[in-house]
Amino acid sequence: MTAAAYAAPEIGQPAPDFSAVDSNGKPVKLSDYRGRTVVLEWTNDGCPYVRKHYGSNNMQTLQKEEAAKGVVWLTIISSAPGSQGYLTGDEANKLTETRGAAPTAVVLDPDGTVGHLYDARTTPHMFIVNGEGALVYMGGIDDKATTDIEDIKTAKNYVRAALDDLAAGAPVENTVTRPYGCSVKYKGAS
Repeated sequence: MTAAAYAAPEIGQPAPDFSAVDSNGKPVKLSDYRGRTVVLEWTNDGCPYVRKHYGSNNMQTLQKEEAAKGVVWLTIISSAPGSQGYLTGDEANKLTETRGAAPTAVVLDPDGTVGHLYDARTTPHMFIVNGEGALVYMGGIDDKATTDIEDIKTAKNYVRAALDDLAAGAPVENTVTRPYGCSVKYKGAS
């Protein structure tokens, strides 16, 4: 199925359900997490924008803080085999360990099915699904579209703010922001 065959997800609507396999070979289905907040994070370890957030421990800190609150964090790798960022399950597990990451699972999406369902364009591209299964946020992790680690200190972290809004029972203030980073390295993309 081509990317054009997928409709882009919409805020306030049911998040596209998906079934995939994680880095340990176990099935992952979004609807299995109904009742819990879920963060979807597209990643590519070769991308300097991703390296900014992992090299500074920004992403790992957020993952750990939210896991302690019961939030599910799915890191998704949609890079095609032979493309930058593609990892096997074992490679993904080693990367998770070496960078001290703490996702609930690393979802392997080498054919890009999950990425296309969400119209994921960049790494990192972030999405948040509430406990009712509705998409409540999509966009960048923050408002500083640079590769400079120093910019994290003054950035507005949209993902943290949205998760705080949800935890407080408030509507998410910024539901859509501009994603930034490297393009997702989909199969067949030039």
